[in-house]
Amino acid sequence: MQYSSNMPQPEYATGVPAHPIITPGQWSTGLCDCGKDVPNCCLTCWCPCISFGRIAEVVDKGTTSCGVSGALYSILCLFTGCECYRELKYRGFEPSLGWQGNLASHNQGIVMPPIGPGEMKR
Repeated sequence: MQYSSNMPQPEYATGVPAHPIITPGQWSTGLCDCGKDVPNCCLTCWCPCISFGRIAEVVDKGTTSCGVSGALYSILCLFTGCECYRELKYRGFEPSLGWQGNLASHNQGIVMPPIGPGEMKR
C-alpha cells in the first residue's frame, strides 16, 4: 500500500514504550492490597521465583529473562535460607522450635535482666 504525504504514517510497535512510563509519588496500591489481584497474590505466595523473575525482566528492560532471574532468586533463597538456619543453630537456637520454644529452652521461661559490674558511680 502506498502512502501519500498527506496520509499519516503508520506507527510500528518496537516493544519499547514511545513515552517512558514514569509515575512520581505514592504507590498506587498499599502494602496489604494483594487481595485486589488474587491470581497474582496466589502466584507470588506459592511461586515467588516466578513473580520475581517477571518483575526483574521488566525492571532490567529485558536484558535478563524471567527464567534466569527466577532461577537466581531460587538459588539465593536456597543458600541464604540454609545459611541463616545453620547460623541460628550455631548460635544455640533451634529454628524448628520457633521463638517461644527457644525462649523456653534458653531461659526456662524466666527473663532476667543482665547483671552489671556493680553500682553506677559518678
